[in-house]
Formats: sequence, structure tokens, C-alpha cells
Amino acid sequence: MKAFVFFLLLLLLVSCKEQKRPSSESDYTVYVNPFIGTDGTGHTFPGPCMPFGMVQPGPDNTDQGWDYTSGYQLKDSVIIGFSQTRASGTGISEFGDVLLLPFSEKNPTYSTRKISERAEVGYYEVALHNGVNVELTATERVAFHRYTFPEPEGSVYLNLQHGLQFLTDSLVLASEVIFEDDQQTVSGFCHTKNWVERKYFFTLVFDQPFIHKTELVRKPNHNASRFVFDFILDQQKQLQCKVALSSVDIAGAKKNLEAEIPDWDFEAVRNQAKSTWNSFLSRIEIEAPTIQKEIFYTALYHFFIHPSNIADVDGRYRGVDDQIAVAENSEYYSTLSLWDTYRGSHPLFTLIAPERVPGFVRTMLAHSRAQGFLPIWTAWGQENYCMIGNHAIPVIVDAWMKGFEGFSAEEALQAMIKSTSENHLNSDWDLYNQYGYYPFDRLDNEAVSRTLESGFDDYCVALMAEKMGKHNVAEAYDKRSQYYRNLFDPGTGLMRGRNTDGNWRTPFDPLTPTSPMNNPGDYTEANAWQYSWAPTQYDVDGYIELLGGREAFTRQLDSFFTIQGTGDNKHLGQEAMIGQYSHGNEPSHHIAYLYAYSTKPKKGRELITRIYRDFYHNTPDGITGNDDCGQMSAWYILTTLGFYPVNPANATFVAGIPQVSKAIVHLGEGKALIMETNLEGVSGFSGITFNGESLDGPAIPYRLLARGGHLFFR
Repeated sequence: MKAFVFFLLLLLLVSCKEQKRPSSESDYTVYVNPFIGTDGTGHTFPGPCMPFGMVQPGPDNTDQGWDYTSGYQLKDSVIIGFSQTRASGTGISEFGDVLLLPFSEKNPTYSTRKISERAEVGYYEVALHNGVNVELTATERVAFHRYTFPEPEGSVYLNLQHGLQFLTDSLVLASEVIFEDDQQTVSGFCHTKNWVERKYFFTLVFDQPFIHKTELVRKPNHNASRFVFDFILDQQKQLQCKVALSSVDIAGAKKNLEAEIPDWDFEAVRNQAKSTWNSFLSRIEIEAPTIQKEIFYTALYHFFIHPSNIADVDGRYRGVDDQIAVAENSEYYSTLSLWDTYRGSHPLFTLIAPERVPGFVRTMLAHSRAQGFLPIWTAWGQENYCMIGNHAIPVIVDAWMKGFEGFSAEEALQAMIKSTSENHLNSDWDLYNQYGYYPFDRLDNEAVSRTLESGFDDYCVALMAEKMGKHNVAEAYDKRSQYYRNLFDPGTGLMRGRNTDGNWRTPFDPLTPTSPMNNPGDYTEANAWQYSWAPTQYDVDGYIELLGGREAFTRQLDSFFTIQGTGDNKHLGQEAMIGQYSHGNEPSHHIAYLYAYSTKPKKGRELITRIYRDFYHNTPDGITGNDDCGQMSAWYILTTLGFYPVNPANATFVAGIPQVSKAIVHLGEGKALIMETNLEGVSGFSGITFNGESLDGPAIPYRLLARGGHLFFR
């Protein structure tokens, strides 16, 4: 009888424990597949990280090559080590700091192969051919490694010369290493020059003292050390190490370590990472099949990786001027891929991560105070001048138009004016204003694209200035925003390069894409057909008028999605093609939504659904084109909900078509936006209501969505 009662009590205890476990419906991390985008051109990585985190530990297959901008390709079996930082989905390499590789061989080659690997949110594990099993997890500023060796002896290779390289053969300009008396702690710094010139500081702590260390002979042009540490292990044959980073100094790295991982509980850190991620992923609930959920929540996971907060726990950071400053709320963001992310990512942040938006803007204004103009593309807080335009401007204007506070609107406007009136490496405003466009014989690369991107920034300055009552400023910038008309060729209906004499570029092939890296011409990773739609981000009516009316506008869209080119070229942004539409690169992302302004809105909704279904999959090659710090993922998330910001600065979204029957966006403070539809097909609906009131036209105001309510596509 006692045994029976004991059994019942045990069964009850087990039952209670089972009931406390999160179900798959509340644990959204179960739908995330970190390997999506790791095969092909997605350029994501499978290692653990935290939302907006400073560190991203993971496996490196090599240290260079366009395919390896995150350090990793799934199909590559070689592993040269595990570095602590990288960018997700970019087209250029950076970071790859503090490479570690455990091994047990007597004569190592300092590279090995993977036998098997797995990854989940906050955790990565790989069995290596050299006999060691490697596990990784992370907090925001600290990477945590756990190695299990085949024997009670093991070694670890530390390579400070390593980095994910871009057009360099030296990388490290200066370096220093400090060994502390405990024989467990190694600290130091590296001053590197790659995509940007930067400094990083680290402290690395093992949970057991090393019995011997060996410094390897430096190779030519190498200015950083490589070491091998030997260990006698305990009975578990395990070795753990923590690597904390800082942009400021070694003391900052140590503070980060003490604050985030004070002890050696690997599983606790892993579980905390998963819990934190779940709090972000649960901000949107969707009703969808499992496969679609896997794509959606992986997209949401990738979306939240960047920008990266590079401020230390005490708020200190190293600015673009190499000076130490203190950030409000310990927030200073970098890995700002603004040419990509201003289009969809930042408008999405205002809806599902509004608490981060003031910090983004304060970062951009602090950068402007130090540099003299707003950021263009930053890594580790440093400017790399990559891409064109100055698209911190629409991000700031979008935040201000939506009522975000915590920054000075007057300072923001003055920073925008300075950034668009004082010349710097990426701009020649005298030339721009003299001709009303960039002439290709004075600016021999990207002249058309630079004009069009600057036009959108000008529109944004005018928009904010007008709302602030600065009418003279608004008038001047509104005039500049219309410069795109000077490049419109009525004969082709496309944006075409002109020289200083006003003559069109001849010969002219509108199907040939150009890029400054490998095919110089008038367009940025696109062709004339793709970039000609740029002004529709802010002046749809003006563009319709240029083309000759709504019917002509519709015909131009039809042609765009029909005309065949010469084939895909991933290095020129030509991937995921439908006619000339290229979903693999950002200039095309809003174009299918333009059918909302045409005579064929149903065709636009059909195309949106086709793009959504054809170019995103729950497979390693499931992202066609670089994820670009989450912009490809942002398009998928927004399109799932049924709308997209064609104009990313005027606080409105344009209706497309929902890709799920129901979604709940948790807005905080107990508010929720509930999107529902009773659609049976993929393209047809008779209207949209918000809280029972019909919405006129395709525009959905942000103010409605942000206050919560019921959005119904009927």
C-alpha cells in the first residue's frame, strides 16, 4: 500500500512538473532554426547571441571570401576555430575577434572538421574530428564556451591575428596581451583595420589553470600573437572559458564579465538566453502551419540580432572620434546597415520594439556630434561609408513623426541639415545643387542612385521641417526632393544618367546591373529598371504623373514584373527574380506594394504572396539574398501581417494581403493589435476595417496600429 501511495505521489509530482513546462505555443524558440540562411547568399550564422547583443560566438570556416561574411557556410566542413563577434547577413566581412580552437592532438594543424552539429536559440554544439565536443552560449557582452575532451589532457589555441577579412592582408595594426598570476586569465586589446579601423579589448578566463603556454612564431605582416595553452583536466574531461569584450578598455571587459556571468553555470546562461529570446519572439503570435511558423519565428530571430549595443554595462563606449563617452541608458548601437534597414526594419522596430527606438536615435545624434554628420553604415561604432545616401535621416524622421521622445528634435533637424549640406566622403552637395542631379561625367559611379537616394533624404528633411514650422527649410528641401525628375527619360520611362551638358548616357542598357565593387556604372547593386521606382517611396503621385497617368503607371509595373533580364548575378543584387523585380536586394522591396496605387491592386497582392512563398523557406538556403542585418526578414514579418512601409518615414503602412488568418502583435502596456482575415483566396478582399471602421485607400496609419485594436481584412 505504501509503495502504491508513493507511486501516486511521484506521478503527481511528475505531472505538476510537466504542467509547468512551456508548451510549444508559449515557447516560440522551438520554431527557430538558426541554420536558415547559412547555405548560399543569406550569410547568417548558427552560433548563439542575444537580442541586440555585442557578441556573437560561432564557428569560422575561413577568414575571408564573400560567401563567408559571417565566417560560416553550412556546406563547409572545415572549422578553423570559434570567434566571438560577427555580423548577420551582410555582404562585407568584419569582426571575427579572439579565435579559439580546442584540440587534443600532439601535432595540431590548428584546423579541423566537423562531424555533426546542432543549434537552437542561445546554444550551439559541434562534434569535431579532433575529438573535442564544443558547446557555446552567450550573454549580451560575454561568450561562454564549454569543451569536452576525449582524454584528461587538452589544449586550446588562441589566435588574436584572426579576423573576418575584407580587402586586407594585415588586419591587426597593434596588439597587447596580459597574463595574470592565476594562470587562468588572459586579457588584451587589438587595434585592427579592415572594413573599419577600430579597437577592441577582451578578457578571457578559463575555469582551470593552464599548466603551460606556448607563443607561436608570428607570420610576416602579423602584429598579433597566437598561443597554445595546455591543461590537465578533471574527471569530467571538461574545460570552460568565458570571453568578455569591450570597445573601451580591459577594465570595461572585466566589468561586463562580472556583471553578466559571475560564475560557471553554463546551463543557467543557456536557459537565460532562451528565456530572453522568448520574451522577444512572443511579441507576435501567428496562427499558421508549423513550417510557416519556423520561417516566421526564424525571421523574427534574425531581425532582433542587429543593431548591436556596443556600450559596456556602465554605459561607456568608444565613439567614432576614438574618444570615450557615456551613453544614456547604457545604449549605443552599431552594425547600423542603414541603406538596407531604413526601408522595413526600423519602421517595424517602432511597432514591436518601441523601447529601443529612442536609443537608436540618440546613438545617431551622438555619432553626428562626434563625426560631423549622421552615420551611414557603422561597425563597432566606426564609420565605413558603405552604401549611399544618409539614411539615418528617415529613421530619425520616422521616429519623430510617430511621437517618440527622448531626443531633441531641434538637434536632430540641425544634424540632418548639416549632413546634407556639408560635403564629406560620400557626398558633394555643391555638385548636386549645381546641376539638380549628380552628372555621371563628374561622378563616375552610382550617379543616378546617389541622386535618387539623396532625394528621399531631402524629402524627409522637408517633412520634419514643415511639421516643426521651419517653412523656409522645408521649401528648400522639398525642391531638392524633386531632383529625380531631372533624371527621368521620357523616351524610356526610366531614370537615366546625364552628364554636365544635360545629355543622356549613351549607349544605355536598362537591364545591366552595376555596382561600385565589380561593375561600375550609374546604379547601386541594381539596374535602371530597379532603381527607377526609388522616388515612389515618397512621391507616388508625382511619379504617376511623370509616366502619364495611372494606366501608364500600371503598364510600367506590369512590364517591370515581366521583362526578362540576362540572368541572376548575386554579386550585383540580382537574386529572387520576377521579371526585373529582384527580391534579393533592397531597392525592389516596396515595389510589389505599389500596385495598391495602380488599376490592378489584385495583381499586386498576388505578387506579394508569390514573393512570400517562393523566396523564403525553412531550409538552410531559405533566404535568397543577404539578410542584411534583418531587412530581408523584416519584409517577411511585415508581409505576414498584411502591410509594409512603402514610405518608411511618414508614419503609414500600405496594405498588402495577410499571409495568416490571425496574428496578435503585443504592443506592451497591455495593448495588442489583432489582425484577422476571412480570406479564402490569396488576393481578393473588399476592404479593411479597424475596430469596425472602414479605412479609406491603401494607407494604414501607424497611430491606429500602435494604440492597439482589431485590424480586419474582409
